[in-house]
Amino acid sequence: MDLFSSYRLGKLALPNRVVMAPMTRSRALGGVPNDLMRAYYTQRASAGLIVTEGIAPSANGLGYARIPGLFSDEQTQAWRSITDSVHAAGGRIVAQLMHVGRIAHVNNLPAGGRVVGPSAVAANSQMWTDQGGMQPMSAPEEMSAADIDEAREEFVRASRNAIAAGFDGVELHGANGYLLEQFLHPHANRRTDGYGGSVEKRARFVLEVVKATADAIGPERLGIRLSPHNTFNDLPAHDEVQAQYATLARGLRGLLYVHVVANPHAGFAATLQAVRANFEGPLMLNGGFDRTRAQAALEAGQADLISFGRPYIANPDLVQRMQRDAALAVAAQDKFYTPGPEGYVDYPALAG
Repeated sequence: MDLFSSYRLGKLALPNRVVMAPMTRSRALGGVPNDLMRAYYTQRASAGLIVTEGIAPSANGLGYARIPGLFSDEQTQAWRSITDSVHAAGGRIVAQLMHVGRIAHVNNLPAGGRVVGPSAVAANSQMWTDQGGMQPMSAPEEMSAADIDEAREEFVRASRNAIAAGFDGVELHGANGYLLEQFLHPHANRRTDGYGGSVEKRARFVLEVVKATADAIGPERLGIRLSPHNTFNDLPAHDEVQAQYATLARGLRGLLYVHVVANPHAGFAATLQAVRANFEGPLMLNGGFDRTRAQAALEAGQADLISFGRPYIANPDLVQRMQRDAALAVAAQDKFYTPGPEGYVDYPALAG
């Protein structure tokens, strides 16, 4: 199994097993995709598959500064120009839908937007706001039954918008401490109703979103990203991780893929094996890979696809660079989240 070999992912014929991982880049002024973003994704079309940055399925899901959405006609049409450009360059692209839940600040939300979560537990961290710089994250409102129903439908509507915008599929962001993972984690989810208190109940909302979205666009167009043992965004370690994700994975069977973020925790290997065994479908692995480690993971049967994040920031032609064993350019970290073209679309490809 070679990193540069072709792979059939559902109906998608991938020319290689290199995936561009989702990365927040904060260039969508007003929450609307733009020409800079079109250039950015088109430059990286040689990836076997592109997974976009997190895209909010609703105004409540925006959270961060300058995050794109997929809940308005304007946003949908703007994404269409990007997918058309990526496809014209020979690429394939899926939309990652990211509702941030409690990882938000009210200054980053439009009028009427609310910070919500499974429970009223604020994240012990800070977030950048263009109005006031770094600020403590806002306390979330505990989601009512009506809020849960509405959030589920927001994912459904955004997934339909994604297909209307020309995306090849949708990835639900169930990782990194955002809304879906908040429901999976007992620190953020302290509910005592049907959505909390056990691994099965904590998985309920995620599986309801998966089913409703799959019913809307087809399971063959739907993937999900998970980060077992994640402690990012104020989610402390707990003892039920392997059981939680094994239970969840059984409910994900039939989806296009599961995308797992690697973790140095001692129990991660066993949890990854449990996810792979219970899901029984294509698995994508992410987490600080270089060419050598990616090839080893494929050969060991840990995954079918490997996603690369930060290397893609400064290396739009990452596939070609790895194939040639060429040196990788280094990204300017101070430009990761700035609003302009610098450190975004100005990294050159290899000559020839």
